[in-house]
Amino acid sequence: MLPDGLVWDAPGMLLLAIPVALLPLLRWQLAQRRPGRRFSSSTLALAAAPSLRRRLLWLPSALLSAALLLLVVALARPQQGLERVVDVNRGVAIELVVDRSGSMGELMTRADGSQASRLQVVKEMAGLFVSGDGQALAGRSNDLVGLVTFARYPDTVMPLTLSHDSVAGFLDSVRLVTQRQEDGTALGDALALAAARLRRAEEELSQRAATDRPAGGADAVRGTAYEIKSKVIVVLTDGRNNVGSRAPLQAAQLAAEWGIKIYAIGIGNAAAGEGDSLFRALTQRAASLDMPTLEALAEATGGLAREVTDANALREVYREIDRLEKSEVQAVRYLSRRERFVPLVIAALALLVVAALIEGAVLRRSP
Repeated sequence: MLPDGLVWDAPGMLLLAIPVALLPLLRWQLAQRRPGRRFSSSTLALAAAPSLRRRLLWLPSALLSAALLLLVVALARPQQGLERVVDVNRGVAIELVVDRSGSMGELMTRADGSQASRLQVVKEMAGLFVSGDGQALAGRSNDLVGLVTFARYPDTVMPLTLSHDSVAGFLDSVRLVTQRQEDGTALGDALALAAARLRRAEEELSQRAATDRPAGGADAVRGTAYEIKSKVIVVLTDGRNNVGSRAPLQAAQLAAEWGIKIYAIGIGNAAAGEGDSLFRALTQRAASLDMPTLEALAEATGGLAREVTDANALREVYREIDRLEKSEVQAVRYLSRRERFVPLVIAALALLVVAALIEGAVLRRSP
């Protein structure tokens, strides 16, 4: 069985191996036809142990035949074909910016009709947006994804990465604020942090590629080239900016300068039912969604703004983002070949040298 990728440039030369393989048989037949010498008795000759010279008589011939076979194989010019595959990805760098302030603890309807906190529904749908659900959402397998959360202060929870297996764990670690002094909605600061992370995306990607480059150098069979096609922020919030040092529109101006789009998703209130208490209605109004600001963010950066009230509506917004922000994968394949006959020629020459040494030193005949 040939090694993977081994091809022959002149396979017809392998036919020469047939007469080369028959040479030992021809030499043996010629040796049998040589005239013998007559002795009165062969008893003593048969009783004598064979000498070293006699035991090695066959070796030069065998080495010569092996050398000739190696030269025949070398004449067929074996070549190692290496198929090089370079995946050229043009993906999207996405920063998910998730509000975890106290108001995100309000109930929201899941895709299956059950109730959960707004934050829990947002986390579940964000995970499906990244990994796909096998139906409406295809997933963002070729995109860089990062995660920023915020309440009174923004935090980078997950840096931009192509390893999406870790996204679910990072999303699961996001919790509602538990202390009053940490509560608030620093939307502007969170957007500025996400925009800054996206601005440095190429630099971080090149640094990671330098440290994670696979071994193999020029002989590497597969490589990956990644290009950031576009940069987007997907922000999910149910409130209005009320803390922080930067206004949302100031952050949007920075994002626009750096070529970053903002897709703003507002978590709104479902229609109030008859059983809702006056206290619940007042609480929702106090933490009301500032949709005009989200619309201004989208307009300033070329993105879009949508208000959702349940998981199914959020899924539709993610589908809309999927249609607007598409990644590209192009596989470039080419074949390179390397000559493999040189080791065969060297081995054949070594066998010829060994045969000559045995013939001249051990099996040397006197005149």
